[in-house]
Amino acid sequence: VQLQASGGGLVQAGGSLRLSCAASGRISVGWFRQAPGNEREFVAATSWYKSNTLYSDSVRGRFTVSRDNAQNQVYLQMNNVKREDTATYYCAISYSASLSTRRDQYRSWGQGTLVTVSS
Repeated sequence: VQLQASGGGLVQAGGSLRLSCAASGRISVGWFRQAPGNEREFVAATSWYKSNTLYSDSVRGRFTVSRDNAQNQVYLQMNNVKREDTATYYCAISYSASLSTRRDQYRSWGQGTLVTVSS
């Protein structure tokens, strides 16, 4: 099973956007992003147990990861976006219940969703 991220689009700097990831079951889910020419980097993650969260320094305080287990959705609310947030965003399943920033600790990558921030 591959997770599918959606909700990307064009947004002005300072604006907001919410990404969605269809994810069911007792799984921890991470969000990553990849800008052209860059490595895929960790953005945020949420665990099934107690809905713990983890954020990268670059998005902490601006982005919020949440989940709606009844709807089998994990969200990434992006506020006060910046030009440097422009990237393709991916969601993936963590191999373990604990949260990690390491890309190799995640699986079931699907096609990402493109977020473009304009000035």
